[in-house]
Amino acid sequence: QAHLVESGGGLVQAGGSLRLSCGASGRTFRSYSMGWFRQAPGKEREFVAAITRSGGNTYYADSVKGRFTISRDGARNTGYLQMNSLKPEDTAVYYCALGLNAYGLANSNTYNYWGQGTQVTVSS
Repeated sequence: QAHLVESGGGLVQAGGSLRLSCGASGRTFRSYSMGWFRQAPGKEREFVAAITRSGGNTYYADSVKGRFTISRDGARNTGYLQMNSLKPEDTAVYYCALGLNAYGLANSNTYNYWGQGTQVTVSS
């Protein structure tokens, strides 16, 4: 079992930055791949970024590539999503998730555990 808590969301102007954190309970954090997804009002949840258990491989949606960076700290049982050059279209609730698989990380069905989400609002 894993319990996830996101933090770091908020209101920021376009061009600004935020860093989201995802704290995981339990001692199995290192056994899981981690992903970030987001859901804007009236839209489906979409993949943002993912990182494998070792941290050796990262994946990004085209819409955030070059602006967002995913990372993880196994010693702290915490994952991060650094978001730079934010745009109004990045406004959404952001969710972190953990999954046992190391493939299919852009698919939300891959993940076993989800956080409650944190709101990110980017003003123009």
